[in-house]
Amino acid sequence: MGLLGRKKRSKEPLIKSGSSVSDGSSVTGGAHAGPGAQSVAGNTAVFRVLVPENVNPGDEFQVYAGTRIVRVRCPPGSAPGQSLSITVPIDKAPAQDLPPDSPNVRPINDPNANPNAPRAYMVTIPAGILGGQQFPVTIQGQQLMVTCPLNARPGMSVRVVPPPPPTDVTRGPNGGMMQRQPPRQKKDDRTQLFEVEVPPGVQPGQPFALLAGGQRVLVTCPANANPGQRIRFKLPLALLNRPKITNEAQKVRLKYDKDGWTRTVRITDLKFQWVRMDDNGDVDTNQRFDIDRSAYVRKLEFRPGEDPRIRTGLLSLVPAADAVVDSKIKSADGRDLVSYEDIADAQVKAFEEKADWFQKTCAQLCVEWNEGHMRMNVRRQFLLGDSVDAVMSLSRKDLRKLWRFEFIGEAGIDAGGLAREWFQLVTSEIFDPDMGLWQSSQVNQMCMQINPASEYCCEDHLVYFRFLGRVMGKALFDRQLVSGHMVQHLYKHLLAWPVTFADLERVDEEYYNNLKQLVDLAKSGDDLSMLCLDFTTTQEVLGQKEEIELVKGGKDVEVNNDNFPEYLEACLKYRMLDRVKTQLNELLLGFFDVIPEPLLTIFDFQELELLMCGLPEIDLDDWMENTEYSGEYDGTDGDHEACIWFWEVVQELDQEFKARLLQFVTGTSGVP
Repeated sequence: MGLLGRKKRSKEPLIKSGSSVSDGSSVTGGAHAGPGAQSVAGNTAVFRVLVPENVNPGDEFQVYAGTRIVRVRCPPGSAPGQSLSITVPIDKAPAQDLPPDSPNVRPINDPNANPNAPRAYMVTIPAGILGGQQFPVTIQGQQLMVTCPLNARPGMSVRVVPPPPPTDVTRGPNGGMMQRQPPRQKKDDRTQLFEVEVPPGVQPGQPFALLAGGQRVLVTCPANANPGQRIRFKLPLALLNRPKITNEAQKVRLKYDKDGWTRTVRITDLKFQWVRMDDNGDVDTNQRFDIDRSAYVRKLEFRPGEDPRIRTGLLSLVPAADAVVDSKIKSADGRDLVSYEDIADAQVKAFEEKADWFQKTCAQLCVEWNEGHMRMNVRRQFLLGDSVDAVMSLSRKDLRKLWRFEFIGEAGIDAGGLAREWFQLVTSEIFDPDMGLWQSSQVNQMCMQINPASEYCCEDHLVYFRFLGRVMGKALFDRQLVSGHMVQHLYKHLLAWPVTFADLERVDEEYYNNLKQLVDLAKSGDDLSMLCLDFTTTQEVLGQKEEIELVKGGKDVEVNNDNFPEYLEACLKYRMLDRVKTQLNELLLGFFDVIPEPLLTIFDFQELELLMCGLPEIDLDDWMENTEYSGEYDGTDGDHEACIWFWEVVQELDQEFKARLLQFVTGTSGVP
């Protein structure tokens, strides 16, 4: 079943008995709009409705659409309980392009005045204002400060000619004026020519990495070049003139990178690509799986869907060296909004500076208020169902509009508090293990992982994962936080970061240790075929165990010493992606409906978790009291001199580095 045609959920019916209908639609007497998302300042509104029971294709039925009742004809192929998307004209309200003038302001109507001259107004001086003092007024949508003449007193009127409205403003949610983003300066398109010698052992068409002007780049050997020959290439000057590193964590990573993978720039198209250097400083071109050196990156290929609002995609794991990400972002009108040098500059900033740059860029991608915004009407008692219907009816452009929330039946104006509450409530409910979509990690109860059996717990599970992806992306776009920490490798999938064999330990420690024992047996020369293993694994679903083939025909492939690396590779791919592939595919598609993927390349997976979930409030005394010591410190209860020194250093760390230390130790920044 497609995403827009899912089965009925348990929720209050939107059609109430006794509602009158006139010529297919009528306005009800309710003060609040019905549940759904409505585009404000546009010509139409989109609603999602359910086909009632006993309605056949071609039959008409009545539903609420905002404050009206409309007739809908059931389309062919639809069935009762199926969700439909309808578009209806919105009621034309009196246009209020500008906020009203102040009560003490009246225009001067002079028939002999020059029509091209600015219009004058008479302003009455408020009570309590003395000569020389200023008082605020609103004229033509502008908030002005008027100075009371020295010889004037309260109750008298003064003539005011307001300045013309500025041309670089846009109207805000309350009718006030908001400064438009300044135009971006033109980038430096100049380049610098480099000449290098093809290293020994490099074949035509094979990539090799080098430092050019202090920047690590990836060069592909031309088809007509051989080792020892000199080749030339150009690099933009803007990429070479990078600022000094201000991120202390980045300095440490550049000096010591235990994973060995580095994101670099491919000179052929200036896209970002992962490379790993071998012991000789050359690009590691090893093709066979190695638990210490191999890594994989998720690849998501976008495809158009049957509904233009809902894209589809193909998700897979590819070798890290084959994964590339664009380094440019265009605005809605086709302008170059972010270039590779912008991203390269932001990558070396401190975390707070990165977050600020990210939010400023998102603000430029946001649809302007005067192009329309979204009014999200939800019922608190049916919060998740109404929210899914509203969010899933939106186009990708609607997702980047400003959202204003209303809890139906409750008084309140959304000035940020209702939106913050909505994000927290919705994500808390959808991450709840009782819903069956997510489950607590076996390694760390604070982390949530996708439930491989979610389809047996919730019939609409893929819709919910697409919905959650959109909500997470919108939260990141709007500086909101989500209520749920995911397992570490899911943040890597969001960023398209390399996933290694070591990541298995944070997913299933027992499974990881069992594979490590097999690795030790293989290294010692033992015959693995004596273990009677094949390319299958066992998965338990609702108490029933089923056999899963890791490769096609895996139950007929015996594991031996020759194919053991391929067996480890298949185990890694299954655990990290394949067993939750359909759910993760929808989560990523929803997330990238809002956030452009190149924009995320400035963060690492730890920073992304901090950005999405917020910096935690860490009680250091509680941390020290509940720390377990092992090895030579076992039984010391922290009284060892080295432990005392350690906590003295931790005490001096700022909030960000304490959170990063917690992530390093436990795999998440979530505090129990």
